[in-house]
Amino acid sequence: MKLIVGLGNPGMTYAQTRHNAGWMVLDALANRFHAGWTKDAKRFANIAKINLGEETVILAKPTTFMNKSGVSVKSLLSFYKNIKPNDLLIVHDELDILPGSFKFTPKAGSGGHNGIKSIFELYTDDVARLRIGIGRPSIAGEPVDNWVLGNAQKETIETAKNSAVDALENWITEGLTRTMNRWNTDTHN
Repeated sequence: MKLIVGLGNPGMTYAQTRHNAGWMVLDALANRFHAGWTKDAKRFANIAKINLGEETVILAKPTTFMNKSGVSVKSLLSFYKNIKPNDLLIVHDELDILPGSFKFTPKAGSGGHNGIKSIFELYTDDVARLRIGIGRPSIAGEPVDNWVLGNAQKETIETAKNSAVDALENWITEGLTRTMNRWNTDTHN
């Protein structure tokens, strides 16, 4: 069993923002497998399940708002006790990667991402991630908060719906190292 957690903020106000890139990827993956979402109030998340080959995969979109994502991740891992650290993947937006690109990261700090900080406060920093590029503000001095909460670029949306989903399928079936070797190329990051 694997668990993929896509970070984002609940509500229509945030649905197409850069900060919801993680939710966009999980929505696209669930759509590909015709999986429906259910609200799980105890886990503070919307949950979908897919099967790929012999692997069952839990998709989770925390409903705690980005800065409290760790509350949901901790609850999910307490409930799905058989999820090992290498069977967990966090999908989130990344300022330091250009729109239309993405990168798998095995272990790293939060890089200032508040959703990741929240997870590290309640879990560990030993978590693999799929970082979806949103780029940095194009106007000098524009606050980062305004940028991440602005509408996602076409390139980010297309990546979330297509190649990032293909890469997630690869992670599910082949693991992190092979997936990184295949997808962490100049054309994707």
